[in-house]
Amino acid sequence: MTHRPVLTHTRAELADALSRLPGTKALVMTMGALHSGHLQLVREARELADHVIVTIFVNPTQFAPGEDFDAYPRTLDADMDALETVGADLVWAPAPQDVYPTPATVTIDPGPIARVLEGKTRPTHFAGVALVCTKVVNLVRPDVALYGQKDAQQLAVLRTVFAQLDIPVRVHPVPIVRAEDGVALSSRNQYLSDDERIRARALSRALRRGAEAAEAGAEPAQIVAQCRSVIEAEGGIDLDYIALVDAGTFEILAGTESVPVGEGTAAPTILSDGSREGRILIAAKVGTTRLIDNMEVPLRDACAPAGRLAEHAGDLA
Repeated sequence: MTHRPVLTHTRAELADALSRLPGTKALVMTMGALHSGHLQLVREARELADHVIVTIFVNPTQFAPGEDFDAYPRTLDADMDALETVGADLVWAPAPQDVYPTPATVTIDPGPIARVLEGKTRPTHFAGVALVCTKVVNLVRPDVALYGQKDAQQLAVLRTVFAQLDIPVRVHPVPIVRAEDGVALSSRNQYLSDDERIRARALSRALRRGAEAAEAGAEPAQIVAQCRSVIEAEGGIDLDYIALVDAGTFEILAGTESVPVGEGTAAPTILSDGSREGRILIAAKVGTTRLIDNMEVPLRDACAPAGRLAEHAGDLA
């Protein structure tokens, strides 16, 4: 049976409500405009803890001048209705002055992992994400925090920040939720026109083409080239980047300059079949809307038998 979550705004209201929730706590941080992807985070959170706390806050420190902070959708009443259906216990929807009672003069530099790909395009973004997530985790003190894999680099950044700052929270990733047409769910999808929505499907098609290439044993540069060919064939998409990274270390293997992100990040992730786990990431503008998407791929031995690659050549062309 579901119930309407308790809504709080101030720090004092949050602390009082938290004191009334005995047992373990799971945290889901959002900027509102909730969709099915957010609700899946809450559903999984209910499986991991006794109580689920959701934050709804459009964080100004992660937006650079000229980005869509003022235009970002704010739909608190609808968000509360949606959260009632999935059993969230507590919502914190603060104003900026509740999160930042004094001007934010302290910053967190997540290191090299935050200066490539999204961090190169949006150089101040991950510092703002790291700051607000650290503040909220310290205020809520959850046992586990859930983050969606659609924001794969954000997930990698937060894992690094929480580990290196010894913040006692377990990070739990949740797979991407997609619409029936394959487009990854995002609050920004509502900005797409009908024609733009059709073009946006090319992002997930490109990722699937790259995954097929990886399964066939293609080298990193070939995997990225296959993705790029789908985007170029679609047309009308302003590509920011396509990159293949190691999912554990976030080392860029192909797509931009191949550089490590530095020491101190996670170890490479090894899959059950012995291959490394990789992730293809895409960022692109469709019309005026910037979309990101990604997909897990296995990184197999580059010297796979030529016959095996030839066998899949028709599928990858």
